[in-house]
Amino acid sequence: MKGFTATAALLLSMSAVAAHAADGWTPPSPEKRCPSQWGAADERGAANLMTPAQALAAAQLIRTGEIVELGRVLEGNMPLFGTRRFEIHTKRTGPSFGTNMRRSNEELVVTELGQVGTQFDMFSHQTIGNSLYNCVDSDEIGTRNGFVKLGVEKIGTLFTRGILLDVAALKGVDMLPAGYEITVADLEAAADRQKIAIKAGDAVLIHSGYGKLWGVDNAKYNGSTPGIGAPAAEWLAKKNVMLFGADTFGVEVTPTPDKAISMPVHQIALVVNGIFLLENMKLDQLAASKTYEFAFAVQPLKIKGGTGSTVAPVAIR
Repeated sequence: MKGFTATAALLLSMSAVAAHAADGWTPPSPEKRCPSQWGAADERGAANLMTPAQALAAAQLIRTGEIVELGRVLEGNMPLFGTRRFEIHTKRTGPSFGTNMRRSNEELVVTELGQVGTQFDMFSHQTIGNSLYNCVDSDEIGTRNGFVKLGVEKIGTLFTRGILLDVAALKGVDMLPAGYEITVADLEAAADRQKIAIKAGDAVLIHSGYGKLWGVDNAKYNGSTPGIGAPAAEWLAKKNVMLFGADTFGVEVTPTPDKAISMPVHQIALVVNGIFLLENMKLDQLAASKTYEFAFAVQPLKIKGGTGSTVAPVAIR
């Protein structure tokens, strides 16, 4: 990899090991995490930060009108986590009609629509035991036809300030190594280097460089990945951000450094704090152009009772 030296790799590995040693996390009790800051009946979490004032402030960041697409193309050979799949079957809907010989084509898509490609995680996606965001019992709201509460259709358009924290550039590498835990110190250093401050309601996107593997080495992409650990996730949550995302399949470091726990960042964001996760993002263009602040827009599909949505977010600068 360009700019990636053996010394840099060793330093990254050593710092990752040091971070891992202190990475234990225990879910807070229901009494400590519920009700949420938006009340016991709330289903929208950090989407409550999406106000007209937030949108107007984001619009002020648009200088050139250039739109940078941050979503991946959905196709059969993209990286798919676990047993998820994506199949597209074309359909001809009939013979030619009329003297103008009109014909029509459609497609049947077989997939986990909420959890493939660039994806937006909703609160019904993850639990602590049976408990979802705001201590809603997963068993009580889950049906064959979706969740009767905490469905992704409740969110709508998010248009806010987006910031990119380029941790790969901070470390002087094109791509962080597999299993590297991005720490609070890393995020603070990246923000200082870029002369940017995280604000309430922000969409915080973290560039690790791992997106270079998308469609090139899917096995490695879906294996051990760099990402934030539990301390960094809690630090971001305290900033009251709207969402955080990354150019990896899980946003968080995998495997989890503490072998006794499983993917705590998902619980910290979705269950404890009502903050959305945005996975499998395309961040290389923003990183290459050093675009660190921009208007950010994303709208999940209105899948009633859905645990998430494939999305096509954009940065407007």
